[in-house]
Amino acid sequence: MANNQSVRRHLDAFTRGRIIGKLEEGRSVTSGTAEFGIAHSIVSRLWRQFQTTGTAIRGFRSGRPRGTTPADDRYIVLQARRNRRQTAGEIARHTTQATGRPISRFTVARRLYSGGLFARRPVRCVPLTPAHRRRRSL
Repeated sequence: MANNQSVRRHLDAFTRGRIIGKLEEGRSVTSGTAEFGIAHSIVSRLWRQFQTTGTAIRGFRSGRPRGTTPADDRYIVLQARRNRRQTAGEIARHTTQATGRPISRFTVARRLYSGGLFARRPVRCVPLTPAHRRRRSL
């Protein structure tokens, strides 16, 4: 390797768990950096990630970045549960207004499906024409 390139060594899951355990005991981030010989920014970022997500596992993800955050996903499901007649397009518009990021109706449909809901609008019945009514009465 050339001198100007640094080698990235990620923390293994066991070390991450030990650091989180020390911080949960009430130890400071500075004492954690001294004990494990890791930069302050790494430990504080790990602690912040644990506090927001509840886990310290590294996310391995390939492909396009997600358009919504977990909070957005919860908001989408909540909107659908509050008003069951709302379409995916309407939920997408509400979410776009609330977050400021454009979200498609297809994204909303995927988030609803992962939340146990479906992006379908309940239809009461098929409207009957006069010909249908005549045939039904016979």
